[in-house]
Amino acid sequence: MAGHFRGTSSQVGKAFPNSPQFSGFMKPCRFEGDLKFLEVEGDLPEELDGTFYRVMPDPQFVPFIENDPWFNGDGNISAFRFSKGNVHLQQKYVRTEKFLKERDAQRALGGKYRNKYTDAVEFKVRTTANTNIFYFNNVLLAIKEDAPPFAMDPITLDTIGLCDFNGQLPSLTFTAHPKLDPVSRELVCFGYEAKGDGTPDVCYYNIDSDGKFTEVVWLVAPVVGMIHDFAVTENWWFKAPNAFPGHTTNAYETSEGQIVFDLPLTDKNVFFWWPDANGNAPSPHDIQAKYVRFTLDPRASDLDLPTPEVILERDMEFPRIDDRVSMKRHHHSFFDMMDPELGTDFAAIAPVLGGGHPLYNSLGHLNHQTGQLEVYFPGKTHMVQEPVFVPRSDTAPEGDGFLMALVNNYRTMSSELHILDTRNFSTARAIVKLNIRLRAGLHGNWVDAKEFTSH
Repeated sequence: MAGHFRGTSSQVGKAFPNSPQFSGFMKPCRFEGDLKFLEVEGDLPEELDGTFYRVMPDPQFVPFIENDPWFNGDGNISAFRFSKGNVHLQQKYVRTEKFLKERDAQRALGGKYRNKYTDAVEFKVRTTANTNIFYFNNVLLAIKEDAPPFAMDPITLDTIGLCDFNGQLPSLTFTAHPKLDPVSRELVCFGYEAKGDGTPDVCYYNIDSDGKFTEVVWLVAPVVGMIHDFAVTENWWFKAPNAFPGHTTNAYETSEGQIVFDLPLTDKNVFFWWPDANGNAPSPHDIQAKYVRFTLDPRASDLDLPTPEVILERDMEFPRIDDRVSMKRHHHSFFDMMDPELGTDFAAIAPVLGGGHPLYNSLGHLNHQTGQLEVYFPGKTHMVQEPVFVPRSDTAPEGDGFLMALVNNYRTMSSELHILDTRNFSTARAIVKLNIRLRAGLHGNWVDAKEFTSH
């Protein structure tokens, strides 16, 4: 039962296990600090004035759980600050209850992923805050969907504390993928297992730009299951059959009253380390997500979803759009892709890849009007992480701007930030050299510098 440590000092090692999720490029980083004036190759766009925030699961202590999944690590925030033609890196852990108690005990205390009954001590709020980092109402929200977010100072990265929105948060949980309405500036959110572990309750809520809750709706899901991401249109909210959609691109309403919903979709269990009730689990090499489009008639009598149209026959994930058109018709999207035919030298990088995390070797840009696909391939010994899009200016056309993504360079065993100009997508405009290694992250977002001075 919780409260009893499940290991002795002889059982809990000082070194991380030599398993794939803790070795090679996936060896925990555990770095906090500042790196000023990062080395830049190429032409850094002068329009970039702001900060790219991203978060990675990064355990500060060796786990006492055997074969612990890689994303069970503590949330470690990276901030790439662009200013006056320079890039600076700042990195700091989220000071969650778990992080602070483990630092005081000088050992791991948290147990299995999403299983509080395996912990060495009891936590009031168990989260690692390691899935997304989102700027809203003057603070950063470090989010994992099993708890409320932790608020952080966007300039210092100091942890302010658990955020319940001044007592307004009705749910025990908060989505890892809140959606910001670009017109009203409302934040649209939800929490699943909203009344506690194993509960079917889903709580949906809107938060205005000043942090006031304007709408709260309680729903009951037909089954208790993970609801990681969602999409929002002006008027609707839908439920779908059980599937593994991963992440969403965007949804919008047409002038004919239909709903268009784009997303990567796979029929296999992406969390392959959790087999089904019969012990079946797919091989990670067999898991691929196609890019699909659902077109829905919200007034149809048939409640079954139609078969989606495949809009791109590529293994892809982590789609992003120009957030200025969120919840409206989008004409461009950007994403990670895996294309073995591009020439990745898998034999050379296999010994240092690490494992447990998805692998993508290129970035894609799909023009949804013409169907044209542009591809950026960073090199034969590189893999890409989730991209973010930055508009060239407030008035630039949709999709005109810059795409940036953290890239793993397995030849140098260090991380790089690649910056692409969408006007010449296939070639990097600038490569920021970190000369340190940051393991696989989950999600991140760009915050323009004017956001820090507009309040």
